[in-house]
Amino acid sequence: MPVLTTDAESETGIPKSLSNEPPSETMEEIEHTCPQPRLTLTAPAPFADETSCLCQAPHEKLTIAQARLGTPVDRPVRVYADGIFDLFHSGHARALMQAKTLFPNSYLLVGVCSDDLTHKFKGFTVMNEAERYEALRHCRYVDEVIRDAPWTLTPEFLEKHKIDFVAHDDIPYSSAGSDDIYKHIKEAGMFVPTQRTEGISTSDIITRIVRDYDVYARRNLQRGYTAKELNVSFINEKKYRFQNQVDKMKEKVKNVEERSKEFVNRVEEKSHDLIQKWEEKSREFIGNFLELFGPDGAWKQMFQERSNRMLHALSPKQSPVHHPRKWLYLKSA
Repeated sequence: MPVLTTDAESETGIPKSLSNEPPSETMEEIEHTCPQPRLTLTAPAPFADETSCLCQAPHEKLTIAQARLGTPVDRPVRVYADGIFDLFHSGHARALMQAKTLFPNSYLLVGVCSDDLTHKFKGFTVMNEAERYEALRHCRYVDEVIRDAPWTLTPEFLEKHKIDFVAHDDIPYSSAGSDDIYKHIKEAGMFVPTQRTEGISTSDIITRIVRDYDVYARRNLQRGYTAKELNVSFINEKKYRFQNQVDKMKEKVKNVEERSKEFVNRVEEKSHDLIQKWEEKSREFIGNFLELFGPDGAWKQMFQERSNRMLHALSPKQSPVHHPRKWLYLKSA
């Protein structure tokens, strides 16, 4: 197993290279007991101070090529990503997904800066540090969360957490008087770039909120928040409440119009059904009338039969005429 030589450090104190030659005083090989990546998601990721890596085995430096081959086999590759993670969004999650999947067997540690550091070097946050810590713990790609992470990574911090690689987007991050706070990490061969997600960022979300401030203020007043809680002046509060009343009236008028349209549509449907039924009944009536009173209808036949009966009653058949001789014979007898 390759081990670090005692002088294999860069000017910054970060281990710079591996030595495959056995040291003068070889150490007894010790089995790694590094925490393993989470396999189930039934609980949030632990904090670093709750599950520190107390492994006593030599934590030899890896190259990116070695890590991508899946070595070492006896422990996961420990990847570190840090940030503010204010208003945690899909861009944050995608960056952590990339960091998690850089190597076949990765253990992702995520450092979150405290409120004091963030307000000092970057500005005010929407979420406080406790809320930001909890948001990271519930991301499926995170194996461990480091609270109060340093703004600039030091050799002591990297050694304490046995970090193999640092994952971040490759855009130079100027802060705290440095043109690129990851410069020394890149020089040590420990930096692995990730890609930013275009179209989404914490600044974009805050810009939307500021742009639509009146809409959100009115909505929250309507939901029961006080003007003091929203930091709204007395005049603006009255204006927003008046606008809410106007919107309610508009909504009522709109509902009445929709109900009126619905009623008219129902009347039209009923009228159409009535007209259709009337036409059907009319055709049926005309058919029955023609069948009864038409040229060959039943009424004509019945009328003829009744006429014949009346004529027969008024003009019965004449009595039969008797022969005179037969009459004389009957008389003499």
